Amino acid sequence: MTYTLQKMIKDCRTALKTDTESVGRHTVRKLVEKACMDNDFVSTYLGPDNKKPREILYEDEDFGFCILAHVSKPETGLPHDHGPTWAIYGIAEGITEMTDWFCKERPKGRLPGKVHRVKSYSLPRGTAHLYNEGDLHSSKREKEVRMIRVEGKNLLKVRRQNFHEAD
Repeated sequence: MTYTLQKMIKDCRTALKTDTESVGRHTVRKLVEKACMDNDFVSTYLGPDNKKPREILYEDEDFGFCILAHVSKPETGLPHDHGPTWAIYGIAEGITEMTDWFCKERPKGRLPGKVHRVKSYSLPRGTAHLYNEGDLHSSKREKEVRMIRVEGKNLLKVRRQNFHEAD
């Protein structure tokens, strides 16, 4: 049976209505994995005709979370967090190498914060990872990657700080 966007929305709302913290977010993470493994879901929202780097599929009025389709080109991202919110990265096609970072020095004014590499790991198709508020991470993609993401709030409306690897 196909997993639909409407079913995912309903399931995410139910999970976050029950618990907006750890348990609810991990339930949403599992729902993202389910969507990433559903071939019909992936072809509908991330098929070969989709070239958009970021497309909001749904933004919830009550809880504020967004479900997005991402088509990410090969790139190496800088360390970042999601400011006052959380995000779940789900891989529908391709592999993303993620790196977790430890903050050695917070940003000051316009100066970026300094971070130290903690660990790197791969996210292959069908895996989703939750990054809570303040979790510093970066991504590296050797090839195009298609993702389903859920953001606790629309990140286009959130101010975030810059970080760079410490010397």
